[in-house]
Amino acid sequence: MSLATVSPLAPGTTTGPARRRLRVVDDAPARRRRPRLAYAIIALSGALAIAAAQMGISIAMTQGVYEERALSQQVRALDYQRQSLDQQLVGLSSPQYLAANASALGMVINEAPSYLRLSDGAILGSGAAAPWQSTVDAIGRGSVPNSLVAAAPLVTVPDATIEGLPQVPVEPVSPVESGPPALSEGLPAPQTR
Repeated sequence: MSLATVSPLAPGTTTGPARRRLRVVDDAPARRRRPRLAYAIIALSGALAIAAAQMGISIAMTQGVYEERALSQQVRALDYQRQSLDQQLVGLSSPQYLAANASALGMVINEAPSYLRLSDGAILGSGAAAPWQSTVDAIGRGSVPNSLVAAAPLVTVPDATIEGLPQVPVEPVSPVESGPPALSEGLPAPQTR
């Protein structure tokens, strides 16, 4: 073959087996990029903010439950107080208590009542005043006592009740108070024979 028949080679082409390019290998591996510290701080602070928000919501819910329980106990106590006051009102408006107060104020029951007819102004009945003493027991001592007003004070004497004046308790006069027996010879024991 002649040189004229051989075409010049284009740059980068080879005529024989594929050639490998050789290069020098570094001992150190390629450097990796270090993660940015700002991203890590943002992620960590976000996680902490979420945890703090959850704890805050949990505490607020728990506090709400305690407040609700305290308010329901207060409502229950006020309901009991209202029921107690209703019972007192019923007792104080009972006929026995009203009759006892009227009797304490000096009112008596007229055994022969008089009536006034409004059409012509006529008085029907005896028209006489009631006697100073009533034969009708206004308090109803013979009947079953009303336990709601047994201890309620009367209008004229605050210490008096339907049952009468309270008895003043007499304090017993105690002898000279002596202390426990002296323990000179051991524990005291009864004498047996």
